[in-house]
Amino acid sequence: MLNTKLFDHTILKADATESQVAKICDEALAHDFASVCVNQYYTKFVAEKLKGSDVKVCTVVGFPLGMSDTRVKAFETCAAIEDGAQEVDMVINVGALKDGKYDFVRSDIQTLKEVCGKDIVLKVIIETCLLTDEEKIKMCDIVPEAGADFIKTSTGFSTGGATFHDIALFAEHVRGRCKIKAAGGISTVEDIEKFLDLGADRLGTSRAVKLLTSG
Repeated sequence: MLNTKLFDHTILKADATESQVAKICDEALAHDFASVCVNQYYTKFVAEKLKGSDVKVCTVVGFPLGMSDTRVKAFETCAAIEDGAQEVDMVINVGALKDGKYDFVRSDIQTLKEVCGKDIVLKVIIETCLLTDEEKIKMCDIVPEAGADFIKTSTGFSTGGATFHDIALFAEHVRGRCKIKAAGGISTVEDIEKFLDLGADRLGTSRAVKLLTSG
């Protein structure tokens, strides 16, 4: 039996309606998932739906491209927290990473962690499908150095999602300094079990209910 607290139940599509988000919240409550992850517009709505439960409210920031100015990401994060977000999944500036601007990438993350403080979980989406292994390994140092709580593979909106290779690479190079979230393209129970075996601490998927109730 899988631990349902491993799952962030996710709905991030651009045409998500309030009724669809409400359904995700109801499913998360019924299955006792870790969180419901939504675009910022729905943060306050989800916070009200999940009120009184231990299912967390998760909001994405700088999503899905990560190219917003740090000040904009910080404002987004403040607004999300004010609306009830308990976890924030931010996207790094991939172009800056590829340009070797490591101090900027680190500062971008640090700024949001300062906004989050100790009580709000910060997950850092590095969009692995766009990175070389060398760049992924570099982020395995930068993310914990910046104080973030999780390194996360993917937005689910680029050219690919989580892979077994990337989770194994994270586990080898993060070395317990932060947690690991696999997201995007998790489509079978076997995928779930493999990602967990390789070192994932959290799984982000819109298919959680279907996977947990199949068979």
